[in-house]
This record gives sequence, structure tokens and C-alpha cells, in this order.
Amino acid sequence: MPVSPASTTADDRWRATHLGRVMGHALRRFDERVLFLMAHDANVPLALSNLAAREQIGAAHIHITRHLALKGSRLTELAAAAGMSKQAMGDLVAQCEAWDLVRREPDPLDARARRIVFTETGLLWLEAFRLAVVRAETEFRAQVGTEVATVVALGLEAYASR
Repeated sequence: MPVSPASTTADDRWRATHLGRVMGHALRRFDERVLFLMAHDANVPLALSNLAAREQIGAAHIHITRHLALKGSRLTELAAAAGMSKQAMGDLVAQCEAWDLVRREPDPLDARARRIVFTETGLLWLEAFRLAVVRAETEFRAQVGTEVATVVALGLEAYASR
């Protein structure tokens, strides 16, 4: 049966409560908590901690932290993994270079290409990210219960893997 325009506008609560929107809100909340924890981690270099505390480092910068391979990645690989354009990822990499999180090196497999790799400071940042994720996940489990957290994690993993 076709849906009339009047029936879709009469009750639009679904727009604020559908699964995609709820997952988006949850992801933003999780990333904000991770960044907050990183900003207050004593092992994070003070300059980075200050940037995070002043919200100069945001969820977009977390894409590099999440997706950069430990042995380095090409810009195109990094952009594809983060679901971003090469230009947008290039801008993030340039910022992270200025903050000494990453550096560009020649690619040993292709003399024309460059690889982005973590610096020593970047590896400290990555460890702070790991610890913040563990803590945020622990807080999530405490808030919703272990059983619900397990079901959510399994459900999202199954959904994302298709």
C-alpha cells in the first residue's frame, strides 16, 4: 500500500529515534568520552593534552588514530579505511604532522609514494587512545549491564561485517 505524504509528516518522531540516528549519537558520545579521557591522561604529552582539552583535536583526528597501521599506511589507504576523501585525510595528516603525531616517509615498496607513520609522540597518543577506549567500554558496560553490552557489541559486529 502506498504511503501518502500526509501520513509521513503527521508523526515524524521516527526521524529522531531510528537506529541510524541512535548509533550516530552513541558514536559521538563514545568518541567525546575517549577524547576527554585522553586529554586528562598524564602520559599524553602536555601540548596534545591541551589541544584535546580545548577541543582542537576532534573525532576526525581519531580516524588517523583508529586506522593508521602500526607499520604505516599510504594516504589513499588511510582515507579509504576512514571513509574520507584523500584531500580531507591529507588535511588531517598535515595537522597531525604539525602536532608530531605522524610523519611521512618514503614507501619502501614504491619510490614515488609516501607512507604515514606514527612518531614516538604518536605512539604515546595511540596508547592513550587504547586505554581510553578500554575505559569508555568499561563505563558503557557498567551503565547498560554486561549482558546488554555483549548483545550490542555482537549485534553491531554482525551488522557491520555484511
